[in-house]
Amino acid sequence: MLSLPNILTLSRIVTIPLLAALLWWPDWKLGYALAFVLYSLMGITDYFDGYLARSSGAVSKLGIFLDPIADKIMVAAVILVLTAQGYLRGPYVGDLHVIAGLIILMREIAVSGLREFLAGLQVSVPVTRLAKWKTTLQLLALGALIFGGAVHGPPPESIVEANRMVTEHWIHLVGLASLWGAAILTLITGWDYLRVGLKHMD
Repeated sequence: MLSLPNILTLSRIVTIPLLAALLWWPDWKLGYALAFVLYSLMGITDYFDGYLARSSGAVSKLGIFLDPIADKIMVAAVILVLTAQGYLRGPYVGDLHVIAGLIILMREIAVSGLREFLAGLQVSVPVTRLAKWKTTLQLLALGALIFGGAVHGPPPESIVEANRMVTEHWIHLVGLASLWGAAILTLITGWDYLRVGLKHMD
């Protein structure tokens, strides 16, 4: 049961508290640099555990169960900590960038519940290509926000100061823009899944 792919997946789950701890101090640039390295390694293991499971024929029920959970816990933990430490703050709208993170979290919870409901009806919901693009953009966005913390530190607290970030905190802005892009794809793919679910509801 504990094949190499499953061990890689479990390693991501047990490493999430360390990742959150490194992100806990917003002014600690070294911590954010270490968090970016750790986050990148977790992303690499996410790719390889699936690749190894498929190539070696070691796809297991445990792996199918754990892999999406590991991804969702990691994304939720990073969004929550970055929000708490003010990293989802930016120019023009200030803290309203948090809405993009909320959209992503709400969709993940809703789709998980929908999948559980459909599983009881023995209806599978395949992952679409657009959903894969959403996941990729989402992971890139969070990585950029973490890397921005390592390079620039936390964003300014006031909107007036944040409006000057366009040239000074460009990595952070790339992360925020990507997060909004992921949020838009989240709404589109979430609606696609909901349409499938509605067909099986009374």
